[in-house]
Amino acid sequence: MSSIEEFELPDPDCGPYGIAAGPDGALWFTELRGNRIGRISTTGEVREYPIPTPASQPCVIAAGRDGALWFSENRGDRIGRITVDGEIAEFELPWAGSGPYGITAGPDGAVWFTEISGDRVGRIDEDGSITEHPLPGAGLFPSFIAAGADEALWLSLNQGDGVARMTVDGAVTIFELPAPGAGPVGLAAGPDGAIWFAEIQAGAIGRITVDGDITEYPIPTDAARPHAVAAGEDGCVWFTEWAGNRIGRVTSSSGTIDEWVIPTPSAEPHGIAAGPDGAVWFALEVGRIGRLAR
Repeated sequence: MSSIEEFELPDPDCGPYGIAAGPDGALWFTELRGNRIGRISTTGEVREYPIPTPASQPCVIAAGRDGALWFSENRGDRIGRITVDGEIAEFELPWAGSGPYGITAGPDGAVWFTEISGDRVGRIDEDGSITEHPLPGAGLFPSFIAAGADEALWLSLNQGDGVARMTVDGAVTIFELPAPGAGPVGLAAGPDGAIWFAEIQAGAIGRITVDGDITEYPIPTDAARPHAVAAGEDGCVWFTEWAGNRIGRVTSSSGTIDEWVIPTPSAEPHGIAAGPDGAVWFALEVGRIGRLAR
């Protein structure tokens, strides 16, 4: 039987957003309004680290292959790096107003990120060297990004109603979604070798193979507005329902969906990640971190 536990953060208005498992056995998260990076142990102990750039609006966070955590600063136009000891470095992007958002460890050892306002995908090395690749179109709103089993990068195109595949050399293929106005946001590599994504407008979870075959699974809760997805250690894909106030799970083999109601009403769940303790962890915009034990 599954149950949800919530941990209150010191600042109730900090706006937790992205979350990722760190190499130190803890969960790391961004505070969108608090302008901090937080760390929570699997027993609920919290530490917070202020970001040097004011009002940078940290969004998505991911573990790099260098033993540190990397995060996007959407309004600061920077990519941040934090060690497990809490030391932060920031790297400014070449273009103002780029709006970095999604971020992931790439198949080539670098960190890759989306520029939601710039219609570009960026690559950053550990020393801060940045390369940018333009997307073939304007107003696509590239959002989340993940490395696929095919050694390429995959990203959701929120306003482009598609999912894109980018090689490490910058070559792009765009796959249009069957549902018009689906508004894909969250995206992650699944345990089955496919890419899974959340259709925030269509209220469904999508799956695309590396060959481009797409399947969509409607969420039972009306107006759920799914936001983020993550692969679980149980072979399933987990997702947050921002408006539905639920945590969902889709079985990768059958597409069966189960849902759990979050105890705090209107908690606005955003990021989600599999924890080292076998639980699923998620960020609640109301100033809490949630844990769903299975």
